[in-house]
Amino acid sequence: MSLAKLEIFLKAVEMGNLSRAAEALNVTQSGVSHAISSLESEYGFQLLIRNKMGVQLTENGKHVLTHVREIVNRNELLKQDVAAINGLEAGTLRIGTFTSVSIHWLPGIIHHFRLEHPRIEIKLMEGDYGTIETWIQQGVIDLGFMSLPSSSHLDAIPLRKDRMLCVLPKDHQLSKQSTIQYAQLEKEPFIMPAYSCGYDVRRVLEAASVHFNTQFEAGDDHAIVAMVENELGISVMSELALQGQSQNVAIVELEDRPTRSLGLSLTSIKHASPAAKRFIEHTQKWLKNNEVARNQLT
Repeated sequence: MSLAKLEIFLKAVEMGNLSRAAEALNVTQSGVSHAISSLESEYGFQLLIRNKMGVQLTENGKHVLTHVREIVNRNELLKQDVAAINGLEAGTLRIGTFTSVSIHWLPGIIHHFRLEHPRIEIKLMEGDYGTIETWIQQGVIDLGFMSLPSSSHLDAIPLRKDRMLCVLPKDHQLSKQSTIQYAQLEKEPFIMPAYSCGYDVRRVLEAASVHFNTQFEAGDDHAIVAMVENELGISVMSELALQGQSQNVAIVELEDRPTRSLGLSLTSIKHASPAAKRFIEHTQKWLKNNEVARNQLT
């Protein structure tokens, strides 16, 4: 058994397709097929089911997947520690993220991170909070951006409070108020973010014991804003998600000024890889500098 075979197996599972795995690894598809077949021969059972749609794990493949990830992750940690001892910074960092962070934070964070740590490769995986949490626990990613608190089994680093705001059509009768009472919104047609991206909104509404007249459910921030703009209803969204989209809608504070806490979660801060520790420090620094610059403009 070689680490190369295990890495190829993991990439095939991640991509769900042998040809895409080969392309991602810059090897031939026959090389990928041979490596997986060789691994299956060593183990004595089939790991993947091949079909026209791609590949999927067998039950035995699912059983060994966690162990394979742990071996590959430990090897990556070893490589990073050896590089650090030799005065180098190298390795791969896998980060879970969601849409508003991907758009408004990560381009700036990664740009400046690469200037300081050019030998650390960053791979991004986008999902909702629940998916990101599962990826962390399963070792698919090293750390992930989330709305806190996350699972008690994970360590968390709070980064910033993000206001939750009411979004209305520009000419709505409530748009001129400085704050809006929840009672004023209960009869309004409401556009609910889909459950995968609407955890924070649902938390705010449940805390206020308010039941909105949900007319539509949408999973994309831009779609929700467009629907509000076209007077199909009102919604509640985070300030970060609304960044750059507020020209044609009205945004008003809610009566209790709710917020969500954005942060990074990982299995263990103490045992995090050198690359993960560098990224956490850099993200904190970037957000602090970004906040200072924003305050200077206002």
